[in-house]
Parts: sequence; C-alpha cells; structure tokens
Amino acid sequence: MFDGRLSRSTLFATLVFAFALFGGILAVREDPALGTEMVAAFQEQVSGGFPSDSGVMLFLTILINNLVACIALFIGGATFGLLPLLVLAMNGLVIGGIFETIRPDRGIIFVLAALLPHGLLEIPSVILSAGLGLLLGEGLIRELVLNDVDVAGVAGGYGRFFVRIVVPLITAAAAVEAFITPHLLQLMS
Repeated sequence: MFDGRLSRSTLFATLVFAFALFGGILAVREDPALGTEMVAAFQEQVSGGFPSDSGVMLFLTILINNLVACIALFIGGATFGLLPLLVLAMNGLVIGGIFETIRPDRGIIFVLAALLPHGLLEIPSVILSAGLGLLLGEGLIRELVLNDVDVAGVAGGYGRFFVRIVVPLITAAAAVEAFITPHLLQLMS
C-alpha cells in the first residue's frame, strides 16, 4: 500500500526525533538551567494533570493525551508536513533535556527505567504517526502541484493503518506507563 514510502517517512521522522533528542541533551549540558526549566514545565503541564489515586484513571488520562498527540501528528500532515516535524523536534528536545537534567542526580538506570518500559511502545507510535503525517503532507503537495494523487483517497488507507497499528501500540504504552513504570520507579527509590 505504501510502496516503501512509509519506511522512508518514518526513517526521516526518526532522524528528526533523534537529532532533536541529542540537541536537548547538548543544550542542557551547555545550560543546566534550561533543563531545570524543562523539568518544571513538564511537571506542571503533564504530570500535574495526571490523577494519582487510580491506576485506571491514570491509564485513561495517559491514553487520551497520547492518542490526541498521535492523531494531531497524523492529521497535522495537512500542514504540508510541517506540524509533525515541529512536534517531533520539540518532543525530542524536551525528552533529551529532561533526560540530561535527571541523569546526573538519579543515574542512567533510573532514567531508563522511567522512559524505556513505555517508551519502547510510545516513541514508535509517535514516530509512525509523524511518518503518516509526512505522507499525508506529501500527498497534499502532489495533489496540488502534480494533480496525480487523490489525497482524500490515500488518507483513508493511512487512517486504517493508524487504527490497526498505532492505536494498539499507544494503548499498550499507556497501560505500561500507568501500571508498570510507577512500580519500577518505586522499587528504585
């Protein structure tokens, strides 16, 4: 269905995310105060909005947040692919910055325990969503410039892929983040 285009767009999205991640690490090494600001903003905007009393409510909150983000990455491709690239870069910078801020105090094992269990599912979901968004942007450009693609028609196929692959991955990631990651971190504290 994608003729290797999804692989290429996903690889490109992965590279954008990776470069931004390393950029966030380098930025915090250069200016540690920036990392402190990133952690504070993350705690205020994201963690502060998560209910702490119920694992099920935490799961649902994480799922909805991440699902909305993935949908925005996918549909944001209608901005000719600019929104997915911007969101990926910002997420990479923030994750890299937070990683580098917490690592010296808590250690690499703690940071990896906080990120990897759910991140192994969540990050590919985000990158796949961005890859689909980039394909949508490419289709829109091709329809407008070359008139050789019906972007509405191909978007349906991308949407089916999103529902079959991304939604289950992001659901599993939310379950791990809500029910497993907190216990791992509690064991390490």
